[in-house]
Amino acid sequence: MLIEFRVKNFRSIREEQRLSLVANSDKEHSETHIVKGRETTGLHILKSAVIYGANASGKSNLVSALLFMQQVVAESATLVKEGEKFFLQPFRLDNESPQKPTEFEITFVLSGVRYQYGFALLPERIVEEWLLVYSTSKPQIWFNRQYNPETNEDDYKFSSHLSGEKKLWQKSTRSNALFLSKAVDLNSNALRPVFLWIVQHLYIIGAGHQPLLDYSTKLAKSPEGQDQLLCFLNAADLSIADVSLERGKKKDSETDALIPVFLHKASDGSAKFEIQEESAGTQRLFAFAGPILDILDKGSVLVVDELDGSLHTMIVRFLLSIINSSKHNAKGAQLIFTTHDTSIMDTDILRRDQFWFVEKNQAQATQLYPLTDFSPRKKEALERGYLIGRYGAIPFLNDFKIPQ
Repeated sequence: MLIEFRVKNFRSIREEQRLSLVANSDKEHSETHIVKGRETTGLHILKSAVIYGANASGKSNLVSALLFMQQVVAESATLVKEGEKFFLQPFRLDNESPQKPTEFEITFVLSGVRYQYGFALLPERIVEEWLLVYSTSKPQIWFNRQYNPETNEDDYKFSSHLSGEKKLWQKSTRSNALFLSKAVDLNSNALRPVFLWIVQHLYIIGAGHQPLLDYSTKLAKSPEGQDQLLCFLNAADLSIADVSLERGKKKDSETDALIPVFLHKASDGSAKFEIQEESAGTQRLFAFAGPILDILDKGSVLVVDELDGSLHTMIVRFLLSIINSSKHNAKGAQLIFTTHDTSIMDTDILRRDQFWFVEKNQAQATQLYPLTDFSPRKKEALERGYLIGRYGAIPFLNDFKIPQ
């Protein structure tokens, strides 16, 4: 499960911003919306979080930062070539930030062990990298890598807790590659779980995108998968009698492929509709079905920018009800998303510590902060409070005047 994500000096983010999924002591929805500490080394972890903010406040940059970190972990040791620069976008509205490193850190729990991994980088190289492991309450620093500009070399410190060919991995790690990624590329069994969790257990969907239909289509290839999809879609009240795959042409392509087909029944008859004949909302929900069912099965994390795009607010509530459920979400899957849909600002749906806000300060730098900073009362009218500006993170509108 994701515990925390930190980022500094990335796009509109200047100072370090922290998104935490650690639950507070509030007893509200404690039996459904959190995974309790026995399985997370003493921490109570939230199953979901929602982020609000005005347009251009930096919500998408937070999601992009997580995606960028994931890509560097996945690709730096294998796809990035020697001498190739990272396409970094540091904060640019001051004189110092463009020359400073961009920093990322992610903390998560896997099989009862907490991992805290991070790195800092400039366009031309990694300048710092670290991994702390909490198999007990005290951290073990498995490795720490620090760039020394005087020698133009990386200084490494290793713990005896990290087994394997550490010197070989160090020697093989280029200046623009992560030690974690190269060690796993060279068959580090100890570090592979960290690498795989970041690369395979974070499913990130940016703004304006939706999951590839391939995930749900693949699920529909088996009778069991078809049943799961049908239950999911009908729970959302889409009135679909059956889901199947038929050979056909992909939309805007001559490529032959398996196409999802939906059977609808009415009092006077029935008909089949291919996926492209369905509404945008049905298409988007079908696309989300595969990833949602997948993270529930694996206990993974789904991060979505603008979840409410093409989805009715009741469908968003439906997705949250599945994630924040002890019955359907037994493995600790998590859903984190940005939205403008204020109707879910309701303590009957989410705990108060599951709401986050983003806004820009006077320096036009993104600030991320939780609703709990305002100590909202139990059953407080959160939607009304947000819309009247009590928590910030809303647009300020000026009179529109056409120049004469």
